[in-house]
This record gives sequence, structure tokens and C-alpha cells, in this order.
Amino acid sequence: MATEFDPRIGDWYQVTETGDQFEIVAVDPDDQTVEIQYFDGTVEELDMDAWRELPIVPGEPPEDWSGSLDIDREDYGVDLELSRHDGWTNPLDSLE
Repeated sequence: MATEFDPRIGDWYQVTETGDQFEIVAVDPDDQTVEIQYFDGTVEELDMDAWRELPIVPGEPPEDWSGSLDIDREDYGVDLELSRHDGWTNPLDSLE
């Protein structure tokens, strides 16, 4: 299955066969290459022919930013389930 998507820096895609997510991080029109970075931080360079043969669909950037950091969820140092502390107040609310 060939892709019809033109590579653009910052676009995210998902490989349909494996579910791997990646972002386009560089496109070199002179060398006809595309550099992609997978969620786990691995960078791969593809020529345009290889890019056109990838079985991909457009994707969204992952909400979990830890992919390339190689740490467990428990080690983030923050509670990802809470959006803010209950006692938190906006300092701008106290300005007169």
C-alpha cells in the first residue's frame, strides 16, 4: 500500500501494520530523503521511494511526552491524573 501523503516537518503518522507512531523531523529535497523520529526517540532516514511505500495514516502527536525519555510512568515526578492541585489559585486573581 503506497502512501499519497507528502512529508511535511511536524506531521505525525502511524504505521498501519505495527501501530508505531512517528513525526517528520526533516525533509531534504536535494537528496530526496525524509527523516522520521519514532515515539521512542529512534531516528530513521528514508529515501522518497521508501517513504512512498510506507503503509501509514495521518496521526496525532502522542499525549504522553515520555516516549523518548525511557522512563516509567511512576518516575515522571508528577501525578498525570490530576490537572491541578486543589489548593491552587491563579495569582492574577489577587491583583487589584
